[in-house]
Amino acid sequence: MKKTRLIAASISVAAALVFAGCTASSENTTVNTVKVDKKAERILTAYANIAQINYNDALKDAKSLEVAIEKFVKNPTEATLEEAKRAWLNSRESYGQTEIFRLSNGPIDAEEGWVADTYGALEGQINAWPLDENMIDYTIDADGNKTSGNIIDTAGEFNPGGEESSSVDVSNITVDAITALNENGGEANVSTGYHAVEFLLWGQDQDYSNFVKDSITNGPLTAGQRPLSDFTTDKNAQRRLAYLKASAKKIVSDLDVVANAWADDGLYKNAFLGKLTGTDASKNISANVALKQVIAGMGVFIKSELANERIAVAVLTPSEEDEHSCFSDNTHRDIVTNYLGFRNALTSTYNGKSYGPSLLDAVSAEEKANILALMKSIEEKIASVNEIANTKEHFDYQIQPDNPQAKVIVKLKNEMRKLGDAMVTVATANGISLSTDDVTDPEETKL
Repeated sequence: MKKTRLIAASISVAAALVFAGCTASSENTTVNTVKVDKKAERILTAYANIAQINYNDALKDAKSLEVAIEKFVKNPTEATLEEAKRAWLNSRESYGQTEIFRLSNGPIDAEEGWVADTYGALEGQINAWPLDENMIDYTIDADGNKTSGNIIDTAGEFNPGGEESSSVDVSNITVDAITALNENGGEANVSTGYHAVEFLLWGQDQDYSNFVKDSITNGPLTAGQRPLSDFTTDKNAQRRLAYLKASAKKIVSDLDVVANAWADDGLYKNAFLGKLTGTDASKNISANVALKQVIAGMGVFIKSELANERIAVAVLTPSEEDEHSCFSDNTHRDIVTNYLGFRNALTSTYNGKSYGPSLLDAVSAEEKANILALMKSIEEKIASVNEIANTKEHFDYQIQPDNPQAKVIVKLKNEMRKLGDAMVTVATANGISLSTDDVTDPEETKL
């Protein structure tokens, strides 16, 4: 996934209780401060419990993907290939919702301090995008020829190129080899994670060579069409199977690390909730800092990552290559699940179950009504993108300039950016000071 700046922010939101303001009395001020602190702790606990369950679901689904790929590797047929594809699509439903836990200095992508040192910021290994597919395997160029010089067709040392790139021995395609190559020489040099598996399973989605001349098309409801022969009779068939197996194993291993961080006995979860004692007590994160990290992270994600990088760049460029899941044409589901993750954190809910008080509880009735109205409008547009993708044309066709749906998608990204800014209001209501700069990635793509 595209890199965005990590910010200190915090947690989730749901009902509409408005706290009475503190009086001038020092005694009453103390009492009310305790109430706010306890409310923050309960919000943080709900957030942590949702993270724990969501990551466990993502890990379970990743293990199912690994099983499906193992089955395909042992017996590559059209049927087992389709099973592997279905398992990949299913795994994205749970993982997509975990994306909201990014950008909050948590175990998935912290860039500094003990959290980064302990967990290794694995998001870049799990879900980095967009990727230069030419680095992994062949693509078809404008003349209809296969490209070469990739990991799959290299027997020996492979250098991905780019700034300060280094060579890696890919005589055998292993977890260690693809890990060493990931983002080696540049952020587009992606060799691991969900999108590497996606490209290996589907291949290029050659719906068109560009948006002006529709010279290559398999139809608006057709994704990548990698032939089964790539895994059976092609000279590099065994290397592709080995790559799939290593990639799936790594996704499971990496998610296991993050899921364990959020477990009841996990170091990060207990630090996040200020429960560590003894020599680890110095790792505890205060409730105010945790809350600020969560809220700011939510704002940056919905505004700069989802609205800007994943939607605006694709529709305004326009570029099929910049949609999130461009090989499988699953971008509409990415949008659904990423937004759902935001909603989960804001309302302290997951799979329809409430986990406690939410960030919205402290927001005034008027501001809460405005936020909910904005979310309703966003959800209607997301539903439209999803419905059309399932019945008429995938996201890559919806973003074409002459498609009326493109205007709907532009409005969707604009409203998501407003929702990101609204997290400043949510923060203020919860006693946290944030500005619009705090919920905006300064390095977001300028359009």
